[in-house]
Amino acid sequence: MSLQSLALIENWPVPTAAAAVVRADGTVLGAHGPGAHRFALASVTKLLAAYAALVAYEEGAIELDEPAGPAGSTVRHLLAHTSGLAFDEHRVTSAPGVRRLYSNAGFEVLGDHIAKATDIPFGEYARQAVLEPLGMTGTSLDGSPAKDGVSTVDDLVRFAAEVQAPRLLDPRTVAAAMTVQYPGTKGVVPGFGHQNPNDWGLGFEIRGSKSPHWTGGSSSPGTFGHFGQSGTFLWVDPVVGVACVALADRAFGPWAVEAWPPFTDAVLAEIRG
Repeated sequence: MSLQSLALIENWPVPTAAAAVVRADGTVLGAHGPGAHRFALASVTKLLAAYAALVAYEEGAIELDEPAGPAGSTVRHLLAHTSGLAFDEHRVTSAPGVRRLYSNAGFEVLGDHIAKATDIPFGEYARQAVLEPLGMTGTSLDGSPAKDGVSTVDDLVRFAAEVQAPRLLDPRTVAAAMTVQYPGTKGVVPGFGHQNPNDWGLGFEIRGSKSPHWTGGSSSPGTFGHFGQSGTFLWVDPVVGVACVALADRAFGPWAVEAWPPFTDAVLAEIRG
């Protein structure tokens, strides 16, 4: 099967783009564009960082409910963007668990916490825990675990298959990561405004009933993933049983708000059809 809908990336106003759709068993249903091209991930980095954090949890290096970050905050709060830390500053703006304050700073604190617990720099820990076992040789997580990852569509297809059918983690851990943490919490999805509720799992954004949103109008409420300000996204729709990765090298903006949802709807329609 070769998905014609993926060719819609040719119409995106970007210098370079690549996309692919993969099932849980690793079957690539379609791919378009340079699969080995390395793109800056921006916040899609958080998915890889969160997965590494869950490996650290399963290895016993950290606990989800141990203190981390501001007073009263835990690893779970940091993963779920409810630690109270500001967006890009190590400054407390809210009590933990009260609001969904999307925070790069929170993921940086999380990376530091895991590095201290394991005595391994976070980027290296993520490489050993996630990238190497999955054969993601074109991916690196140097710098901020919130936004400095670099990867390829070919590599993220491997990750997207893993998330759908976990081998590195207990499936129950992954199911918890895709379950809403602190239900009913309000907050902002950057670029898409205030959402009530603003559902999030452990590092993975959950679509729920959000509108507007970067996924499609036909995406199931259980769809989870992340997008990045560098023009990147990865979503998994568990109802349809596929994941889609799309990477581009133009900063997120009105073009993406306009292009991404119909792209996702076209992919889902072709798979369902």
